Amino acid sequence: MAKPPRPLSPKQVESLNSKAVGVGIKWMSKINTWAYKATDGRIGYNWRLGSNRFSSPPPVGILTTIGRKSGQPRESPLLFLREGDRIVLVASQGGRATNPMWYLNIKANPQVTFQIKNEKLTLVAREATDAERDEYWPKLDALYPDFVNYRSYTDRKIPILICDPA
Repeated sequence: MAKPPRPLSPKQVESLNSKAVGVGIKWMSKINTWAYKATDGRIGYNWRLGSNRFSSPPPVGILTTIGRKSGQPRESPLLFLREGDRIVLVASQGGRATNPMWYLNIKANPQVTFQIKNEKLTLVAREATDAERDEYWPKLDALYPDFVNYRSYTDRKIPILICDPA
């Protein structure tokens, strides 16, 4: 397992919440989603940013939610942990102060689809219980060690979402 990167300074953590970082995340997500879908994950399946980008890059899938305001499908590329038919997601948004929009969409409508390469799963998402959080954080940290630092960057309780077959 790779070591987490050196934590950010307080000033760097503060910059995570800037509009520029938000815009950067949005455009990176759009580009990654387009490439992933166009190639069935041949491009974009391995996350090549962060502390373990070379040793064991975590997998990426495409989450589709229904926009809580628009009613339109919304796609987000996300790291995930797969356990059988279950998909586990983390609403970390890189340790930003607010939850990602996809999380808010799930709270409004838990019916989702999740694409892993060319496989599309129909799932129902829910927030992990405290016991499940205790079970999953070590597994998620092993998958992507940066999650350790993300939790230190924010005062919010970063949600873990459990997605099971519909």
